[in-house]
Amino acid sequence: MAALALRALGRRCLLTPLGPGPALRHVIPMGTTAREEMRRFWEKNSRSNRPLSPHVTIYKWSLPMAMSITHRGTGVALSLGVSLFSVAALLLPEPFPHYVAQLRALGPAPPLLFLAKFSLAAPFCYHGWNGIRHLAWDLGKGLRLPQVTQSGLLVLALTLLSSAALASL
Repeated sequence: MAALALRALGRRCLLTPLGPGPALRHVIPMGTTAREEMRRFWEKNSRSNRPLSPHVTIYKWSLPMAMSITHRGTGVALSLGVSLFSVAALLLPEPFPHYVAQLRALGPAPPLLFLAKFSLAAPFCYHGWNGIRHLAWDLGKGLRLPQVTQSGLLVLALTLLSSAALASL
């Protein structure tokens, strides 16, 4: 119903009172139905061999683009991680130190333990450093393309260093 109303207004319709409330009166009569319009739209797109919508495959990847996607991904991953950890803390029968002791009892090899810690720390560090970068952008700082690339490389370096430092604890 809303689509028809917008379509009618787009074809220069007027609101005219007919009875208890306003009604639409066409200044220019509609020559086609919505179904015919959609059919013409899809036929035109089929003939032009264009993609249905812009997709990542038609863009040349750049550092800011990849970092933006990664920032969103780490935000979702961190949110899900915190949610799962919270649900587990509520539902598991033993307190948290019990499970830490069980992990220590497994005696994982130090490289494996470092890798596991690094994997947990990296999304947190990346999202934090990139969030600070976004705050600088909100202040109007570092918005030129060379500065965006430099700050992106700085975020990646800080992420690696801080993740490694946290993983070595």
